[in-house]
Amino acid sequence: MIKRVITAFAGLCGAWAGFASFYSIDYRSQFIQRFFGGMGQTAASLIFAAIGAILFLVICSIVADSISSKLHYVIHMLSRIPMNEMAPGLTGLVAGLLLSLLVYPALSWTGQARELVQLGFALVFGYVGLRVGLEKKEELASLWTTGKWGHAISPERKLEEHKILDTSVIIDGRIADICKTGFIEGTIVIPEFVLEELQHIADSSDLLKRNRGRRGLDILNKIQKELDVKVLIYEGDFEEISEVDSKLVKLAKVLQGKVVTNDYNLNKVCELQGVSVLNINDLANAVKPVVLPGEEIMVQVIKDGKEHGQGVAYLDDGTMIVVEGGREFIGTTMEVLVTSVLQTSAGRMIFAKPKLLEKAQ
Repeated sequence: MIKRVITAFAGLCGAWAGFASFYSIDYRSQFIQRFFGGMGQTAASLIFAAIGAILFLVICSIVADSISSKLHYVIHMLSRIPMNEMAPGLTGLVAGLLLSLLVYPALSWTGQARELVQLGFALVFGYVGLRVGLEKKEELASLWTTGKWGHAISPERKLEEHKILDTSVIIDGRIADICKTGFIEGTIVIPEFVLEELQHIADSSDLLKRNRGRRGLDILNKIQKELDVKVLIYEGDFEEISEVDSKLVKLAKVLQGKVVTNDYNLNKVCELQGVSVLNINDLANAVKPVVLPGEEIMVQVIKDGKEHGQGVAYLDDGTMIVVEGGREFIGTTMEVLVTSVLQTSAGRMIFAKPKLLEKAQ
């Protein structure tokens, strides 16, 4: 598309250049009379315009690919600049250029150098305006959002306030309980493409997937209607991106927010992309009660362990306890002595042995 626009613009420029060059030549000159003397002045000017257009189009066909690639690169670089920096910078640049126009009438004393001096003033004033706009971006943002000048965002308020939920954390359901306790601050953002993915899961022919999708929709309904939190349904989309996880990362960059998930892979992608992420599983592991070697706890042994003679019990938060020699106590509640604690990527595992065996020894 850009290449076509460049080609069309080059053709128009060539036509205008040929048309203007014809009228810059004396029509009564020997050259004009020799080749175009038999036709009218208008027809001759149109031929000059056609020649200029063809010449420019030939040149454009040679350099169009290079120009198009450069423009694509510039567009890509500009799209990576956050809007909260681009808008104040452009505002300052325009203000500086307008101010340079006000100086133009006062430069009449410079004579023939007036245009050159005006160009210098435009460059200097534009650069100064650009720098001032970038330095005052917080005040300008406050003016646009609150209508009040000078209310810059304090360092405490500059924390990322948008919490963007992904599909896995919605289906998980624990996010509703976390929001209810007030640990999640700011605005809960639910992208429309996540809602579409949930709807597809809820409409699945697989019973398990269908139940998971419906559970996710129920959780969202609870968050939006029952909890005292601000919820934003983000209706935008990134059509050039197909993967939902990639869209979440892109949205987090646009909103300067945090992705809330319990997906390990998405967690790693966010870290690689420099996007802040809140992992519900990390939070769950962090708030589990701390059990130290040497402590005594009451557990119920419910099944065999992997090794001979082992029994397995669980704490209320789901932490697995491997009881050495606990196989013969399956189905009973007993006091055990913690011998070691192992922290893995899958969670925390506690090793213990029956307290009565300790006393016997």
